[in-house]
Amino acid sequence: MKTESIVWMVLIALMFVGAVTQCALDPDQVAGREYVKQVDGEWVPATEIDRQAGIAQVSYSRSFGLWLAAIFTLCIFSFLYRDNPFYKTAEATVVGVSAAYYMVVGFWTTMIPNLLGKLFPAMIQSWAMPGLSPEPEAGSWSYIVPLILGLLLLMRLVPRASWISVWPLAFIVGTTAGLRMVAFLEADFLSQIENSFVPLIVWQSQGIDWWQSFENILLIAGILSCLTYFFFSIEHTGAVGGVSRFGIWILMITFGAMFGMTVMGRIALLAIRLEFLFHDWLNLDLM
Repeated sequence: MKTESIVWMVLIALMFVGAVTQCALDPDQVAGREYVKQVDGEWVPATEIDRQAGIAQVSYSRSFGLWLAAIFTLCIFSFLYRDNPFYKTAEATVVGVSAAYYMVVGFWTTMIPNLLGKLFPAMIQSWAMPGLSPEPEAGSWSYIVPLILGLLLLMRLVPRASWISVWPLAFIVGTTAGLRMVAFLEADFLSQIENSFVPLIVWQSQGIDWWQSFENILLIAGILSCLTYFFFSIEHTGAVGGVSRFGIWILMITFGAMFGMTVMGRIALLAIRLEFLFHDWLNLDLM
């Protein structure tokens, strides 16, 4: 395992050194550079055809962002060797920037239009949302409740009064759990029960659709066997034990498929980052 980690670190180091060397030795290379062109007074990303036609120019700000993204990606990959300061720095930076980004997005997309825009529409219309009606809606003063709860949450920053923030937090968690439970029951639980009511024998104009009938029978058998496995009022012996064991197989196949989909998603993310490094950063055509 240690040898494999060293190999990965060597490959990462060679990739970085190769990119720096390629950009330093040949100014005409497009590796590590982002090109833009002007369209209707705005600068937009340029293609290889635009660059060869001479209508594109290097964007140093975009190129800096490209190198920054590549360096952070390599720092994350350095965890393949071991936990190190480069990985910790990249991890902390990504987490901090993401938290700040979503905080700003949440402020402008949630708090401004859905809270302050309801309570003080004229003020918000004058400096933040010109298209907002300055007249308050009927019952808009009821939004004072979430405003108070939000202010009480900030008491978490005051050590002696931090206990006050527990009450609005409990209200928010409980309300959210209740709303999500109702949504889950309607969208997932009840819909799954509805979709399980299928005919065992599917008839068509030509006769019986054997394949669809087999799928429906297997679906019903799998559902009943899984429910039997979780039915503990009867000892799982004999026929009941056989059905419950078949339910275990169905559950294991389901969990395996879900795990496989998760792994495929992670592999897809890895492939995207490698494509970014080799294609966008190093400008290597691997096809």
